Amino acid sequence: MIMHTIIQTIFLLTGITAVAAALFNWEWFFTADNASFIVKRLGRRGARWAYGTIGVTFISAAIYFYLQVEKAI
Repeated sequence: MIMHTIIQTIFLLTGITAVAAALFNWEWFFTADNASFIVKRLGRRGARWAYGTIGVTFISAAIYFYLQVEKAI
């Protein structure tokens, strides 16, 4: 049970970080080596949309997993 909680928390924090980076246009986030590939391909605006979508997806997955685990108990 504790492992499910850890995974859900990681998904939630990752999603919140991605959405916040997209909304606030964090310079450190979009100039990092990991994000530079997306920024080069889609441009800064497109990368913000992509990371916002990814973030919402991760948050949705965390909520879905939480509800499924709670229902199984």
